[in-house]
Amino acid sequence: MSAPPASLIPRPLLFWTGVALTCAGVAEHLWMFVDSASMHFHMSMMDMSPAMMWAAMAAIVVGVVLSGIAVVPPRTFTPAPALAPARGAATAASRRRLIAILSFALLVDQMKPATLAFIAPGLRAEYGLSAAEVSWLPTVALTGTVLGSLIWGRAADRIGRRATILIASLLFLGTTVCGAMPTFGGTLLMCALMGMAAGGMLPVVYALMTESLPPGRRAAIMVLQAGLTTTGGYMAASGLAAVLIPLAGWRVTWFAQLPLVLILIALNRWIPESAAFTARQTRTAKVPASALFKRPQTAKTLVVSAYALAWGLVYWGFITFLPSQLEPAGQHGMSAATLLFISSLLAIPTCALGAWLYMRWSARGTMVVYAALTVAALLTLAVVGLDGSRPILLATVMLLFAGTAGVIALIGPYTAEIYPTAIRGTAGGWAAAVGKSGGAFGPPLIALILSAPGGIRTAAMFVSLPMALAGLAVAVRGSNPQAAAQTPDGTTSLDAELDELVSSEGVAAQTSATTHPPGNGGTAT
Repeated sequence: MSAPPASLIPRPLLFWTGVALTCAGVAEHLWMFVDSASMHFHMSMMDMSPAMMWAAMAAIVVGVVLSGIAVVPPRTFTPAPALAPARGAATAASRRRLIAILSFALLVDQMKPATLAFIAPGLRAEYGLSAAEVSWLPTVALTGTVLGSLIWGRAADRIGRRATILIASLLFLGTTVCGAMPTFGGTLLMCALMGMAAGGMLPVVYALMTESLPPGRRAAIMVLQAGLTTTGGYMAASGLAAVLIPLAGWRVTWFAQLPLVLILIALNRWIPESAAFTARQTRTAKVPASALFKRPQTAKTLVVSAYALAWGLVYWGFITFLPSQLEPAGQHGMSAATLLFISSLLAIPTCALGAWLYMRWSARGTMVVYAALTVAALLTLAVVGLDGSRPILLATVMLLFAGTAGVIALIGPYTAEIYPTAIRGTAGGWAAAVGKSGGAFGPPLIALILSAPGGIRTAAMFVSLPMALAGLAVAVRGSNPQAAAQTPDGTTSLDAELDELVSSEGVAAQTSATTHPPGNGGTAT
């Protein structure tokens, strides 16, 4: 008689106990929010019970910690022999289901930062904040995404892709109480934690997709997934904001996402662990994060970092100021709302074309094309400024959004494909963190440039340079994603490269220890 299948969660009772505690804490905050209806949902003026609020916060913290511990595989965990061929037994239906669930996870993930743009006016009015003070909200949230990308990307390579996705989902659940914080400081803290959760989901999902889908259309699926979930997340956030904020204020946008997070956690049973990651865990050698900057990974990391950083500088720096620069030119009819709408609308055909080119033509070539589109739009703005004719300006802005949408849709899947299994999550987290770091230093840097002679023209010329250099780096030193194709025994040439690196370092360390024994300061003869 065969043994019953092992639970996908190592400690299911502890996990669901933690989820229940977290839900109880969130429910208490939700009740506080509902109770503030008589005050037009302005909780900053609400008389709350400190004991009850602290108890609810403690329940959330304890619940997230317990559930996080429950999903981490024990150190003595040994994969069953049946797990190795499981990947080959995956059916087309199970793969489609996994794509749908992970796409839903990315949609929920993208809604979190997108919501920030819609809550800022109401938050500023309720707390009586200046424009400079409210600007701390996106800065803190984006800093959280940078840290989250680094932490969870690394965690994916240590505790598993599935476990990391679940922990990020639990943080999504706990941070919905951002809508019930009575102070601006509390809101900033919760937004930082929300950013950490959001920053970790993207690279982990791409790693799991790369290891769960067969080569061929995999890259095109991931590129489409990246672009469409980004667009869908923004549209969902904007739709919720348009409907709910007039009815219940800005705080309700956070609580409205609670059912989506609960659905994501409930769907966890259909998110399998990567067979490639599981097989890798049977090897004793652990690959440090520093392997990203050692041969043969050095060139890959530098190229990916340059591409991600260039995008972050353009998107978080230049495009952030573009609506405010266009507003005074009222004759062009280019409001901030129009620009955001164009950005979302263009992402769909842009990413569809990028996915087709990536699969049918060349991964590196497609990345170079979208970098070139971005550079061309920036250089056009540098030449004509904002005083050109309306058709030229509109076409230039559309080209800029098309280029940047393609760049961000390509960088994640490309990174996941060119790195070995053992550091795939770490690499994806690094690329995401570098790109989002543009939100930390991009706006103040571009603001300084805008105050210099030339204004928007100088800024456009400035940000076009790193994007041009990044495109050139991809063209000259970019890696071929096809090198990541798995062989029938479950290994890849990339994994073989990394195994050789780790093995050589281990041999070198052993040789050094033998040649220079402890207590002997002399040199070998």
